[in-house]
Amino acid sequence: MLIGDVAKRSGVSARMLRHYESLGLVRPTGRTGSGYREYSGETVRRIFHIEVLRTLGLSLRDVGRALEDPGFTPAELVDDLIRRTQDRIAAETELLGRLRRIDAAEPAGWEDVLQTVALLQALGSKSAGTRQRAALSAAEEGPVPVDALVEAALSESDPNVAGALRWALARSGEDALALLAEGLRSPAAEVRTRAVQSVARIPDDEATALLRDTLADPDIGVRGHAAVALGARGVADAVPTLVEMIVEGRNDTDAADALGTLARDPALADRIATGLVDRIAGGTSGPSARRRLTQALADIPGGTTTRALGELSHDEDRAVAVTATYLLRLRSTRTAARPGEQR
Repeated sequence: MLIGDVAKRSGVSARMLRHYESLGLVRPTGRTGSGYREYSGETVRRIFHIEVLRTLGLSLRDVGRALEDPGFTPAELVDDLIRRTQDRIAAETELLGRLRRIDAAEPAGWEDVLQTVALLQALGSKSAGTRQRAALSAAEEGPVPVDALVEAALSESDPNVAGALRWALARSGEDALALLAEGLRSPAAEVRTRAVQSVARIPDDEATALLRDTLADPDIGVRGHAAVALGARGVADAVPTLVEMIVEGRNDTDAADALGTLARDPALADRIATGLVDRIAGGTSGPSARRRLTQALADIPGGTTTRALGELSHDEDRAVAVTATYLLRLRSTRTAARPGEQR
């Protein structure tokens, strides 16, 4: 067959066939009397093999190795192709995400596009200082790609940068909450923790509802952050988790402060005191937990607390007894200063 016939049968142009020949991938079996190349049926089959290998993403150099090297192992090459393909997909996915963020920022002109690109690059910097400056400037410099801020906040481990990102999200409007809600469903507890810390900085009813839902999280650390934030908002649903935090010694100081804030509501004070006292007397809490629970009674007003401290002042655990005695004296001093306080 002449080169034109081969091109028709294989779908490979005559020009490409000459290129294959120059690389040694195919060879004519001879020439006609007029000097035209002649190819055998075996050569045509080889061309089909070349084209199949090229569809897998092999370079022509790798195709030559596959066809000529007897020691060539397809598995190794396929593994390499998989890695290269994954890298390409990751790079294109990152580019797609960046383009979507630019689009979401609704740029009015190229200046806005360049500003958004600069912000995205800064948020991805290896320098914590650069990331923090980017977060602090995000809400001040026009449209903000909120999903980029959320993604950064959910992955940020530096506490200063994380704080700046939460501040920026709190100023970015309601769009952030839907994305943070997705973070609260992450299988990773550390991601859910970062999400709830960001939600806690947003002072609206929808954020409060998300925090309430988080009280059912299986991780005590995650629901603990939600409970402390809810306590500051006066949400009584947080009480059981706050008491649990004190028992387990997880951010127990913050938990006790939150209980003290909630106990300013007279309707909640006795309920909180009863919850603490029940855990002290229940026999399931160790010595350290009983001491923390006793200390947590310090800012809980009402007669239930006073009676409980009176009993605990005679507790067989000396540390509990001393703490309860001190708190009783402190309450007496406060009551003397404010005679109208309930005892």
